[in-house]
Amino acid sequence: MITRLIEREYVFVRTSNSYLKEMLYSELADVVGREDITGNEADKAAYSCDYYWIPEMWLDRGCPNPTADFIVHPETAEEVSRILKIAGNYKIPVVTWGGGAGSQGGALPVYGGIILDTKKLNRVLNVDRDALSITAETGIITQHLEWELEKEGLSTMHYPASISCSTLGGFLAHRGTGVLSTKYGKIEDMIMSMEVVLPDGKIINTLPVPRHAAGPDLNQLFIGSEGTLGVITKATLKLHPLPEDRQFHAFIFKDMHAAMQAGKEIMLSRLNPSVIRLYDEAETKKLIKRVLGIDKKGAYLVFGFEGDKEIVEIEKKRAIDICRKQSSEDLGSEMGRSWWEHRYDFFYPPHMFALPQAFGTLDTVATFSNIENVYWAMKRSVEDNFPEAAYIGHFSHWYEWGCMLYARFIIDNPPQDPHEAAHLYNSIWNAGVRAAINAGGVLNEHHGIGLKLGRLMKEQYGEAFSIFEKIKEAIDPNNIMNPGKMGFKGA
Repeated sequence: MITRLIEREYVFVRTSNSYLKEMLYSELADVVGREDITGNEADKAAYSCDYYWIPEMWLDRGCPNPTADFIVHPETAEEVSRILKIAGNYKIPVVTWGGGAGSQGGALPVYGGIILDTKKLNRVLNVDRDALSITAETGIITQHLEWELEKEGLSTMHYPASISCSTLGGFLAHRGTGVLSTKYGKIEDMIMSMEVVLPDGKIINTLPVPRHAAGPDLNQLFIGSEGTLGVITKATLKLHPLPEDRQFHAFIFKDMHAAMQAGKEIMLSRLNPSVIRLYDEAETKKLIKRVLGIDKKGAYLVFGFEGDKEIVEIEKKRAIDICRKQSSEDLGSEMGRSWWEHRYDFFYPPHMFALPQAFGTLDTVATFSNIENVYWAMKRSVEDNFPEAAYIGHFSHWYEWGCMLYARFIIDNPPQDPHEAAHLYNSIWNAGVRAAINAGGVLNEHHGIGLKLGRLMKEQYGEAFSIFEKIKEAIDPNNIMNPGKMGFKGA
């Protein structure tokens, strides 16, 4: 296969015996050492697939995925800088890779080039007990970061389901969130400052505090940019003492609407739960029964509070009173605690959906005025147009003004033909996401855009998308950073 990347009459030819490719290898090896660069077929195949269903299906059907030319493992921001300068000189793509657990195809090397694996940028640099902050390199696996902090009685309180297999940088790249986001916020709420390597190799640092009037907040420019504007190599995050007490409580409501009313009142009453999670009737029947052993009809709702024990007791009692006003069955604290202890089981075998099934997470977020309409609009769009698909959902992350819908479609027997399977999969995404947007939701809440949803970015933003394009062109004029993602043009 020969791919030509043409810019100002310059041609870089990818072939197995290309002299230019050998020159590129030599230059990259000069930066990181031969032990930190590979181009063998096994490694390239490993980096050609993340948790996005289509490349998984593609491999399952015997079809090769696009691969990078080289995978490099820098150990410092300075090495990242030199790599980006080389890539800019050759005008070839660079795709940043963290843990490879993304579900949107955001780290796939669809135009070849260089995979920049950050996992050797994994040091904890400083824990500031006066400011309660931590500075760490962004290639660190988030669970490793938490283990270090637990020794100090501290935590970021960022507990996503992929905590054991995703990097800090990965969560920054797509605005990730954790189980306790209702109290502590999403990753963008936790960041104080960052170090970023720009596409031209410049290393910049944002301001040392996240609240200021010295112009726009550069943190928020790079958070959520999915590697299209540069490489985040270091970040300082806020910390919290581990709570004295952490309590949970669970209810079964007659239906999702009654449970939603209770959850909404808890938030509008300005109680401060660490988590609220509400499962619709279908997911309660399917997954709550399987994972937690609760075999009841209705919608399962669990909430938690944490902090000073006396305050936790007061807040939990008020939340229980709110839930009891609706048509509900009190399952007690034990069934709430069971959810916390098994909270990650939903996302791993044997409970998680996997091939040969086709599945997708249609996550969105809306205000309390719109969120139920979004749920029903999305459900109708999937079930009415694709009778082979089942639809389930839960509401994972709650805010003062609304909450997030983690809806999923599942097809037990998708087409065997890879082209038919991909067409069906993308058609369901088109229908579900458009239904959500039309009902007041947004394209995505915390998994990101990547390759999967890029085609819909202009529909979401309209003319405002041109602002993103101008920022991308200004920062990355050679378009080397993760081209073809987030709705930006390809290489």
